[in-house]
Amino acid sequence: MRVLIAGAGPTGLTLAIELARREVDVRVVDKAAEFFAGSRGDGLQPRTLEVFDDLGVVEAVLEAGITPPPMRAYVAGEFVGEHIMFELSEPTPDVPYPNGCMLGQSRTEQILRERLAGFGVRVELGTELTGFTQDDTGVDVVLNGTERTRVDYLVGADGGKSFVRKSLGIPFEGTTDESIRLLVGDVAADGLDHDRGHWFGLGPDPREGIVLMPLSGGAQFQFAAPLEGEPTLAGLQALLDRYSGGMGIRLHELTWSTVWRPNTRLAARYREGRVFLAGDAAHTHPPTGGQGLNTGVQDAANLGWKLAAEEHLDTYEAERLPVAASVLGLSTESLRKYLDGDADAHRRGAEYHQLGISYAGGPLARDERAVPGRVVAGDRAPDAPVDEKTRLFDLFRGPHWTTLAFGCPAPAEEHAHSVDGIALEIYDVKPGTIVRVRPDGYIGSITA
Repeated sequence: MRVLIAGAGPTGLTLAIELARREVDVRVVDKAAEFFAGSRGDGLQPRTLEVFDDLGVVEAVLEAGITPPPMRAYVAGEFVGEHIMFELSEPTPDVPYPNGCMLGQSRTEQILRERLAGFGVRVELGTELTGFTQDDTGVDVVLNGTERTRVDYLVGADGGKSFVRKSLGIPFEGTTDESIRLLVGDVAADGLDHDRGHWFGLGPDPREGIVLMPLSGGAQFQFAAPLEGEPTLAGLQALLDRYSGGMGIRLHELTWSTVWRPNTRLAARYREGRVFLAGDAAHTHPPTGGQGLNTGVQDAANLGWKLAAEEHLDTYEAERLPVAASVLGLSTESLRKYLDGDADAHRRGAEYHQLGISYAGGPLARDERAVPGRVVAGDRAPDAPVDEKTRLFDLFRGPHWTTLAFGCPAPAEEHAHSVDGIALEIYDVKPGTIVRVRPDGYIGSITA
């Protein structure tokens, strides 16, 4: 089987790894001439870290990233307090990564590219998808206007302006608010504690100020500021001087910037025949919720095992589109608080971690118990210790289904394990219960 992925961001790379480790012939193309260099989506939620654990890259991500820092606030140059933006928690047996991680998107992509290269697959830069047609057996694609090739499936992970989505004529429903424009980018700052985030304003309104959040791996900060004047280093310095009350902080090394507008949209469909949409091609989020990149990574984890097996492909949209709609609601609410001048607009609670996402009641969830327990079919499969050296996530890691036999002998099949103790308590099942865990870490079935 051959699959072409258009777009080499986190979504496309995650999907490529999922396919490559299942020995699928996959190509990843991107029209950009060079790899993206900037922080952009720098917040990795706990569920994304669990996906990265399964892909074998979580240690590299955590080593390269930082824990979300507290935010120091200044009004007219005077320090007014330090605020916790993210409620930090200690790891538990069922949630090993409770706090997420901040890592610039370009570094996340580099780590994923290195993992993909381990399977012999490299991103093809300067390679633009310029056309495609499909029939019942495959997709004929055109690259750079001249190269023609045929694949079994095409996946558009090519961003909010997706060529794939537009070519299919799939509506991208939602709104873009042109009245709000922020300048976002990466810059170094002399005179700021790099272990903290910093907000500077002339008053308490969070919309009227400049935010600088530290980036890992150097001295840079990701900044967000009202777009006033020219989007240059000098223009940004002038904004900081005004909002900080002349504190003498000097900016330099402006390496990336973009103009951001609130853009909240959802594709009407995720599939047409042998062509699929994933990531920003299917849904775009305001950055206030920190959900966009993470939702795309989970799209890829959901689609990858189904595409490789050529099974349950109709369930991709059925499972992922409602999730995107729900997550967009969270992001939109965060944006509303920000626009209303809510001082807590940037706070993040557990609802943003994506650990509570469930496919319960969906087409692949089968629960045969008369009385459901704490965990039901369709839920995320929690972690738990199996013995002193092994945890459930170790058993799940890889492209396979996993069978857990709770308090009873495991079936005579590959990737079947007998578990007891804390795992029995966490899953809240009776001895003799069999749980089948999907390759993407969600419970497929529970049989008592």
